[in-house]
Amino acid sequence: MALPLPLFRKFAQSAPAEAWAAIFEYVWQVCSPTLSPATAASEVTRRDRHMAALDLFLATTGWDLWSSFEASVEHTADALAKWWNAYNNGRAVLILDALSLREAPWLLHRAQERGYTIHTAKATAAELPADTTPFAKALGFNQRSSLENNGAGATHRLSGAKTDCVGMPWADCATLIGAEPHWVLWHHWPDNRIHDLSVAGKGIETLTQEVATQMTDEAFWLLIEKLTTGRRLVITSDHGYAASGLFPDTVEDQAKYLRERFKSGRWSPAIDDGSSWVPPVDLTIASRHGRNGYVLGRRKWKSQGGYPTLTHGGLSVLEVAVPFIELSRMG
Repeated sequence: MALPLPLFRKFAQSAPAEAWAAIFEYVWQVCSPTLSPATAASEVTRRDRHMAALDLFLATTGWDLWSSFEASVEHTADALAKWWNAYNNGRAVLILDALSLREAPWLLHRAQERGYTIHTAKATAAELPADTTPFAKALGFNQRSSLENNGAGATHRLSGAKTDCVGMPWADCATLIGAEPHWVLWHHWPDNRIHDLSVAGKGIETLTQEVATQMTDEAFWLLIEKLTTGRRLVITSDHGYAASGLFPDTVEDQAKYLRERFKSGRWSPAIDDGSSWVPPVDLTIASRHGRNGYVLGRRKWKSQGGYPTLTHGGLSVLEVAVPFIELSRMG
């Protein structure tokens, strides 16, 4: 599906900050409507394919927007720190690792069904690279595992919080949440399943079916209930992911270059300024997390062991945009 002409003009002609705000608003509008468990797999795939035109724009006509990404977007880490400092009562943050905008509808619809008040619902930006450790560092943690067993210390940006980082079932997670007024819980899901399901024959449809089961599970909502008892809660993510199994194969000369530089990944530390193709197939960007090279847009290639069907770290919208949902409940 082509981008509507008014949107194309807005993205192409606006200042970078305005263009990125419009891009994130557009992606939120496409991805956030309610999903049904019976049709979720096909609908999420349809929405993902719908994003191909936007990713094509950002890899061709609008590729120079990526150089201004870091300075132009609202970063999730900054939005969390700002919210944390502005709201002084009971606070909780639930970071679901690699949760993308595809999963936002389950949170929004089920929360409304269960009587929660949704104060904020929007897309915010991952760090570059769109990976776990850069996000942890942006919040002042050394790495994700620093949060385990309340080990995060007192120098991070979410000061005063009890912290943990786990991959346990939801019901077991709920037992961790006590009466402490401030909580940060980082859960390994769905990132752990993204890696499990990135092999041939699996991918976005299988993951979506699992997401529908997990996010309608009573045990998941028991955890949300515990986190919102005496607290306002933000649910967000460190980064999204690419449904790379849906990406087209890259032509062989470019595929050879990408394979040599990135193996089967989406980013790597920069050793040069990238390729000479115009439009480029990759970009070298200096961010607050260093100078790195990134695969640009929706590209996959044949590689040893097979290119993963689900991955993250490159430059496509659903890798770098994540949900930021603030909610509370009465009682």
